[in-house]
Amino acid sequence: MLKIGVIGCGGMGRSHIDRITNRTQGAEVVAVSDVFEEGAKKAAAIAGEGTKIYNNGKDLINDPDVEAVLIVSPGFAHVDDLLEAIKLGKRVFCEKPLCTTAEDCKKVMDAEVASGKHLIQLGFMRRYYKGYTQIKDAIATGEYGEPLIMHCTHRNPEVPTSYDTPMAVTDTVIHEIDLCHWMVGEDYDSVQVIMPKDTKFTHSKLRDPQIMILRTKSGVTIDVECFVNCKFGYDINCEVVCEDGALKMGMPLAPEIRKSASLSREITTDCFVLFKDAYDEEIQNWVDCAAAGVIEGPNTWDGYLAEVTADALVKAQQTGAIEKVETVEKPEFYK
Repeated sequence: MLKIGVIGCGGMGRSHIDRITNRTQGAEVVAVSDVFEEGAKKAAAIAGEGTKIYNNGKDLINDPDVEAVLIVSPGFAHVDDLLEAIKLGKRVFCEKPLCTTAEDCKKVMDAEVASGKHLIQLGFMRRYYKGYTQIKDAIATGEYGEPLIMHCTHRNPEVPTSYDTPMAVTDTVIHEIDLCHWMVGEDYDSVQVIMPKDTKFTHSKLRDPQIMILRTKSGVTIDVECFVNCKFGYDINCEVVCEDGALKMGMPLAPEIRKSASLSREITTDCFVLFKDAYDEEIQNWVDCAAAGVIEGPNTWDGYLAEVTADALVKAQQTGAIEKVETVEKPEFYK
């Protein structure tokens, strides 16, 4: 039984604690931490009697009863806890982002390389969604030739007024940044952002929608429509155009309803509904791999690449120009 400590007891943290407690095999939550005592107490109640409560991540990580750490705190707080866990050789599941600056991501990457152990898995859960894995597996057969173009949409029904233009990258398209390079097996060369006409539902600090264009090292070109006030639902799509065919992700399973002389099918408005099974599979995979001492999901290099690419996209939002994605050389450790 893998004994897990959870850092960060907000909505996502409590969701993971519930998942581990009630649906994950081979693991239990033995400790929680949060800067807000009330949040930590709520999380401990989900995990069950005897769960230890801390007010900081370092003390939780240093608890000898904690064998692995799940980090769900705000991104700016990740770096210190990641470095502490690496120092102690404890396995980590870290919700995205790895860190909020490329410099901090590199610190973590250098520390993990120096440790000689692959310890960190990133929470890019879309890699566990069947629609994407089916396309990736189809590409891998070679039957459809090389990928040439990818078309993606990421639509939300609405966002709060605190959501601004850069967050379209850092909070939304960050998922496609990870997903697309994983699906075609390549890192990025350059990015660009095109701003169409704004929707009437946006505000002065948010350009919405946006078209983001990413180009891989070999020239695969990816366009992502990011539309966060589309109003009609949480609508996620992906199509990969290859030399000998096109692969399009299937629609989520939902019943067709015939009523009042019309035919309809629901589009969910909640990402946690659409990706519920992917979240469950992601955490189960991490637990299984932790027991085996391996990482199968997104790793520290993926987290670093996502942050550097996001930085380039935010710059491209401002300049409108094609911006290079400048990374350090990929360590052999992650190849």
